[in-house]
Parts: sequence; C-alpha cells; structure tokens
Amino acid sequence: MQRIFLLALSVLLNGVLFAQIDGDNLFQNDQVVTIELTFHQTGYWDSLETNYTTSDYMKADLTITDSTGTTSFADVGVRFKGNSTYNHPNDKKPFKIDFNKYVAGQDYDGIKKLNLSNGFKDPSMMREKVFFDFCREAGVLAPRANFANLYINGTLWGFYTMVEQIDDQFLDWAILDDDGNLFKAGDNFGGGPGGGGTPADLVYYGPASTDYTDRYELKTNEVANDWTDFIELMDYINNSTDTDFANEFSTRFEKEELIAGFAIDNLFSNLDSYTGSARNYYFYHNMFSDKWEWVKWDANEAFGSYTNGQNTLTLAVDYYNSDRPLLERIFANTQFYADYENAMCYLIENYFNNAHLDPIIDALYNLIKNDVYADNNKMYSNAQFDQSISTDITSGGGPGGGTIYGLKSFISSRSTSVSSQINCSAYADLDELTNSDWNLFPNPATSSITIDLPSNLEVNGSVSIFALSGRLVYNSEIDSGNTQKIDISNLNSGMYIVRLQTENSTLEKKLIVK
Repeated sequence: MQRIFLLALSVLLNGVLFAQIDGDNLFQNDQVVTIELTFHQTGYWDSLETNYTTSDYMKADLTITDSTGTTSFADVGVRFKGNSTYNHPNDKKPFKIDFNKYVAGQDYDGIKKLNLSNGFKDPSMMREKVFFDFCREAGVLAPRANFANLYINGTLWGFYTMVEQIDDQFLDWAILDDDGNLFKAGDNFGGGPGGGGTPADLVYYGPASTDYTDRYELKTNEVANDWTDFIELMDYINNSTDTDFANEFSTRFEKEELIAGFAIDNLFSNLDSYTGSARNYYFYHNMFSDKWEWVKWDANEAFGSYTNGQNTLTLAVDYYNSDRPLLERIFANTQFYADYENAMCYLIENYFNNAHLDPIIDALYNLIKNDVYADNNKMYSNAQFDQSISTDITSGGGPGGGTIYGLKSFISSRSTSVSSQINCSAYADLDELTNSDWNLFPNPATSSITIDLPSNLEVNGSVSIFALSGRLVYNSEIDSGNTQKIDISNLNSGMYIVRLQTENSTLEKKLIVK
C-alpha cells in the first residue's frame, strides 16, 4: 500500500488531473495527422542542413490537423534529426519539432516536442508503430506513435511516423513521476549530433561523470547534473558479487518489465538497441519506487532490418553483443534466465504470433495505404510497400538496400525459430505470475477493462481495484486462466491501482479511467 499512498500524495500536492493524458488528441486513436510547416526564411533548406551538425533549431509556423480539428502556431522550432535516417540520399529527412522553443509554454495538447521518422529501411512504413504498440500492450515502456503527412511551404513533403518525445510529459503519464534522472543512450555513430562512437554499454568506467558523458545524455535535472545514482548503478551491474546481484536485482530494477523488454528485442530481432549496437534506449530512475526503468526508443529497424552480423530470422534467444554486462549477468543467473525464457514463451503464445499481429498490420495498412501511395519522396515504390506487408523485398545496394523482411513472414519465421529453441512446455505449469504474464486493456479506459491471463497457467485468486486514497472500489475472484471483463462505468475519472492477488503473487498495474 505504500506506493498507492505515495501516488495519492503526489496527486494531491501537484493538483494533477488524470482524466486526460497529454497527447491523447494525437495518439489515442490510429489516424493520419496533417502537419504543415511554413518557413519564411530564404534558403531555409540550406539552413536546416547547416544546423544539423549543431542540432540548432530554426523558426517556422505550424498548422496541425487531427481528429479534433485544426490548430495553428507561430514560431515553433524545427530541425533535422537522426543519423543513418538523415544520411539517406534524398530530401525526405527526419524532423524534430519543438513547440515551445521560441514561445515559452507553447504546446499542443500538452505535447512540447514531436519526432517525424522518415521510414528509412522500412518499406512498410509501420515498423516503429507496430513495435512500440506491441511493447506497451505487453507492459513495457515505449513512446506512442502515429502517422502524419508533412507539408512544407504548401508542398506535400512525405508520409512520416510521428513519435512521442521521451520527456517529462511522457514520464508524467507513463511512470507518474518526473523528478528523477532520465538518461538517454548516446548516438554512437561516430558522426552527426552527439555521435562519439562509444557505445552506451552499461560498463563501469570509473567514479566520475566525465567517464560517461560521451556515452549517455542526462535529459532531466540538467542544472544539478548529478550522475551519482547512475554511476552507483554501473558499479552494481559490473562489480557486485553474483549473490548481491541476484538479491538486489528486484529492488534496483522493475524486473518483469526489464526482462520482458529484452525478450521483445530478441523476438523482433531489434538489434539496433542495447542488445546489439548499445544505443536507442532511455534509462529512468523512478523516485517513487527507487527503481530504474527502461524505455524503448528508435525502432525503425525492428523486424530484423539491423542485422549486427547475425541471421535475424534464426537469432539465438540468448544472443547479445560482447561487453553488455547487464544482459550477461541476467543470462548467467539461472532464475533470471528462466524468467526471460518464460517471458518469451508468454509473448509468443499471446502476442508475437500471426493470429494476433496480422489483423493489426492489416488495419494499419488500410489506414495508411493511400497516404503512402501519395508520398512521392518515399524511399520505396508502392509495389514494395504492398509486398513488404507480407513477404520479403529486395532492393539495390547502399543505405536501405538488400533484403528487407516482410512483416508477416518475419513474425512467422521468427516465432517458429524461437519456439524451436525453447521448450515452452516447461513453463506451462508455473503458478507464480509476473507482470509480464497478465495484461490489462484498454488503458486508459472509460467503461470497462479486460484482465487477460494466459490460458495455460493454473491461477486462482482475486482482482481488486483501489483508488489512490487506498479505498477499495472493486473486488472479485478470478477463475483459473480466464479472461475477465470488469465494468468500471461507475468509477470517477482518475488514476487507480489494479491488484492481481494469487496464492504466490501480488501484482499491480496502473489504470487511468477517463
């Protein structure tokens, strides 16, 4: 109950109203948003290219149209972003938009920044959207994503994936705490903004923050610039005894989320991540729980497009690049590795399979097809877009060339490969649940929620819902392995805690009622 009362105190002190999450207008429903940028400077494109090397913004006017209507802004900040995505040889560059760069307090629906990804090495134009949605459905922290048509000075520039910024707005709704240190893995490409060529490998390099600043960026509490907690964590990961590592793991990390997150990266062969390239993630120190939480980032090369020298269809379930001490220590611990394989089995049975993902992919294809066809700056043809939904495509050499796996064919081949490597029947009779074993959806919700448990787990217990004050507002028994729908239409808007109690486990998830 301590966490519940801490959350309640935070809400009361800060006067936060959780009936609306920042960014709902953009991300709640699948849609194609229209973003219109107007630059008044002569030679604005040359200036954008010059500013790329320094990450400087330039002014533009912006009009955004979504399902709620049209809103206009003067003087937003705009710049190019990315590394390999920027260096692809055409003018469809990725963008970052900062609403309050020049006008203090300016935002759209509570959102300060937006990222527009250009579909580099993704003829399907939906890899990031599918991957990030999958992560959140499985209880792993990831940004929200949707789609946008970008116009520049009245000309349709292209179809983009619109990705939420990982910042204090994201921390507020996803973690309910934004006071802690948020670290971003550096872009170790050796060039471009922040590219120092040194991987964010979570290796201990010494006691000084200067030993790490070429590998990570502190994105919150920059004035204090206190890296003490991060360095202490590096020391624990690398230098603790096996006994201390095991005993302290669950008090230092959100264990189930972290392990499930690594399992997801392996399932999707998402190797442009900590597993492979040691980049494209955020690490946050939650001040309520005093635990570190992992946030996914930059998944445009999921579905095996970033090979890291591996066959990504048959990737070993225990694969990681050298000098990845966190994965090395997790896999070396018998119980943690069993938890990891259990997460893999659960994800394959419930989420990472064609029966679950193909309808999602089909719905997105129908949503974006006409807009992708209309994009004359895209990097692949209409035929390649259509083909990439189901089967592999092969294009020329250079950036974005070679064989790119079809979404549905990759899911089929990869799930078969993983199933052949793990005996999932070994986990069919486990009675102890983890947070990756059950799902709560939709979230946010308005009238009802569904509690989803894997059918092969023998689970008896109860489900309860608590208000942040600690007041019990719902309680009932659950049947073994059943899906249970709960009516919440009588609950007021706000934040609640859903507790799943079994004989061996007490698990909690946050619920937002709108």
